[in-house]
Amino acid sequence: MKIEYATTFLPAIEEELRQAILLSNSPNLEEYRNMLAYHLGWEGEGAGPEARGKRVRPIIVLLTCAAAGGEWQHALPAAAAVELVHNFSLIHDDIQDNSPLRRGRPTVWKQWGVAQAINAGDAMFALAHLSLLRLEETSLPGIAIQASRILQLACLHLTEGQFLDLAYEAHGDLSLEAYWQMVGGKTAALLAACTELGALVARASDSHREAFRQFGFSLGMAFQAQDDLLGIWGNAALTGKSAESDLLSGKKSLPVLYGLTQNGAFAKRWTQGPVNPGEIQSLATQLEAEGGLAYTQAAASRMTDQAIQALAEAQPLGEEGQALIALADQLLGRQG
Repeated sequence: MKIEYATTFLPAIEEELRQAILLSNSPNLEEYRNMLAYHLGWEGEGAGPEARGKRVRPIIVLLTCAAAGGEWQHALPAAAAVELVHNFSLIHDDIQDNSPLRRGRPTVWKQWGVAQAINAGDAMFALAHLSLLRLEETSLPGIAIQASRILQLACLHLTEGQFLDLAYEAHGDLSLEAYWQMVGGKTAALLAACTELGALVARASDSHREAFRQFGFSLGMAFQAQDDLLGIWGNAALTGKSAESDLLSGKKSLPVLYGLTQNGAFAKRWTQGPVNPGEIQSLATQLEAEGGLAYTQAAASRMTDQAIQALAEAQPLGEEGQALIALADQLLGRQG
């Protein structure tokens, strides 16, 4: 992605997010708003670009809108909405996963407790849908209703995927097929909504809108495969969390599931019970030797190829279309 897109889009996205947070303007809620601002990376120790994250999802909304022939500014309410939904899910995920860090800082539940963190996540969810309604001001009549249906369905799939993720933690027989179903809801559904919302605001044809949606979905599948890779072999300084966490927590990620199918030394140790911190390096090395790293890289590459094919069918316009391709490549090659 060319740097000018980030420098153009990001200030507009941040302003739209700030306006959304201001919708909670009742008295005696300063600490409440501080919680939201902290999680979004605006306040507190370590606040700044690293704490905010890359804002990948809202950027994809705006790029897709422009690539589909629309005015990207018109899609800003949708861009803010998907980022707020994403952050709602992160706050709740951190609680469910008992994760103490997010983007290198203490998570909201570590700072304010579980009960208030749940409330903060719920606030993000509500504010997302209020933000989306501003499409009534920036788009044609009826667009906001269609957009609401797209985002609501994405949220449903998101929670379905999270349900499967949590449920599978208790099962020892999770298959690779079941993994992809889970990822389709947990990660890919929201990215598919990003690209479909951008195409909707641009008033793309039904066929092009579906192609953009499929691009986002396949990109999300590739993104999760890459994220699972980073959960074991990533650079902790870039990811903002321990690269050892997935093995320590017993997460059945894609490389782990593949390693279990090999019935080798990795599978033997994994089935014996929880992994100790001192075993992490040797276990990760064993998993790599048995093909877990290569398999996950190949899966991410395959899904990325599917995403690029779908994008070609969408016939994106101009430099924005090229930027979407570059962004897909950037996500696949990321180290954090």
